Amino acid sequence: MVSYLITEHEASELRACHVVGMSRSGYRYQSRKSDDSKINEQLVSLAERKPCWGFKKMYDYLSNQGYGWNHKRVHRVYRDLGLNIQVKPKKRLPSREPKPLFQPEAANISWSLDFMRDSLSNGRAFRTLNIMDDFNREALWIEADTSLPAQRVTRTFDMLASWRGYPKQLRVDNGPELISKELADWAARHHVELAFIQPGKPAQNAYIERFNRTFREEILDTYLFTTIQEVQEIAEECLEEYNAVRPHEALGGLPPYQFMAIKS
Repeated sequence: MVSYLITEHEASELRACHVVGMSRSGYRYQSRKSDDSKINEQLVSLAERKPCWGFKKMYDYLSNQGYGWNHKRVHRVYRDLGLNIQVKPKKRLPSREPKPLFQPEAANISWSLDFMRDSLSNGRAFRTLNIMDDFNREALWIEADTSLPAQRVTRTFDMLASWRGYPKQLRVDNGPELISKELADWAARHHVELAFIQPGKPAQNAYIERFNRTFREEILDTYLFTTIQEVQEIAEECLEEYNAVRPHEALGGLPPYQFMAIKS
């Protein structure tokens, strides 16, 4: 407005400022806001590489790198970027090198396992641990309960091994029970290799995934369970039918027990 009065009405600067109620120093002021793009770039890069670092550690690091920025200036940019909001970093899994899915030449070379979820009639959730021998697609066991922590998983393996022996390999996904120290220690004690599939690649565990589909369609989606005991009892009946009666295309139309008898 002051500039308009000066250029269009040839008013003096003093007169124009008086008309609009502005001081001459206010009219002449020019912003000296500094360029913070470099600070922004450095802080964002640090936050990506070191997500657990707070402002103090970041500032000290930048100072050690020779940047002479003022503490308050860096902290202002830090807040503007929202880096003061604590975000829990995602747990990073080690890189997985998938082993090719193959049919072993004998039993106990490779077992596959996976978890499934469903709920009782009262709405209470439960899980099942499904275990299969890849050689003859034999469903070794289905363990059902409301909770199946790593310790319960290893006890189930020991139960199976008491009459069948330990496998050379377990093909597993990256669930919390399966990447736990408990399972890793168990595997080391019994010389069992843990063959992890890559995250988001269920096809690398196709044998047990195929069994899960059958178990879902013929048992979980068919029965209305009122107790965990009912789930376990019907699951064990399913095992017998699946292994002794149900033909498998991958086994030349034979059920797992019959295929095992021929190959033994």
